[in-house]
Amino acid sequence: MTDKPEILFLLVGRGGSKGLPGKNLRDIGGLSLIGYKARSALRSRHCSRLIVSSDSPEIRSEAVRHGAEMLFERPAELATDTASSNDVVLHAMDWIEANERRRYDAIMLLEPSSPFARPEHFDEAIDLFVARNASLVVGIRETEVSSIFVGPLGKDGSIGTIVDKMLATTAQRRQDQPLEVTMNGALYLIGWDAMRKHGKIYSDPAASYGILMDRLHSLEIETAADLAYASYVIEHGMLDASPWRKQP
Repeated sequence: MTDKPEILFLLVGRGGSKGLPGKNLRDIGGLSLIGYKARSALRSRHCSRLIVSSDSPEIRSEAVRHGAEMLFERPAELATDTASSNDVVLHAMDWIEANERRRYDAIMLLEPSSPFARPEHFDEAIDLFVARNASLVVGIRETEVSSIFVGPLGKDGSIGTIVDKMLATTAQRRQDQPLEVTMNGALYLIGWDAMRKHGKIYSDPAASYGILMDRLHSLEIETAADLAYASYVIEHGMLDASPWRKQP
C-alpha cells in the first residue's frame, strides 16, 4: 500500500430507528447527525470520496446537501433491524466494483449516531492503518468500569462471578485497574481486500487496531436522553463546534 491510500468513505443510515425515531436527521446545535459526520469526513486529508447508503430519501438528500454522493438506493432487505453492517458494506463494494470497475484500498464506515468524530480522528486511523498494514482500525474509548467489576446477574440476584474476580486480585480499587477500552462507533476503517476475503468487519485479531478518543468525542446517540446531552455539550461549548459550523 502506498503512503497515500485511496479511501472510500461510506456514510450509512436507516430511515427507521425504534429507539429514537428519525435519529439520523435529528438536530444538534443547528446541524443534523448526518451533517456532522459528512462535514468531518470531507475535511479528512485522506477522504478520496464520500458516498451515502440509505433506504431513506430524506437521509440521502441530507447527505448530498452536505457533500456526499448518492450512487444507489439501499435495498429494503438491508434496511431492516436484522440487516448487518457487514452486508451494507459489501453491498456498497459490490456496486462500486460492478458499476465503476474499480476498488479502493479501504472503506471507512461512518455511522451518524456517533456524530462528533473529527477529521483528525479519521486521519489518525488511516495513518495507523497504513503504518501497521492493518485489516481494521476502529474508534475506541475507555470503558466506564473495569471488567473486574462486570459480570452476569444470577436469576436469584447473585453476583458471585464478579466477587470471584475481585477476590482473585489484590488491586481492587477502581483507580488501580489497567486501561480497558471498547468500540465507540465513531469510525470503522476496513481493508478492501480483507473485507473481500472474510466477508465481515471483524476478522483478523492480529491486524486489528484502535485509536483512542476521549469521552465527549465518543458520544453515541441512541435515546432522547443521549440527544439532549449531546446538545448540551455543543450548546455549552464543552466541545469546539467551529469545525462543523461551515461547509467544507
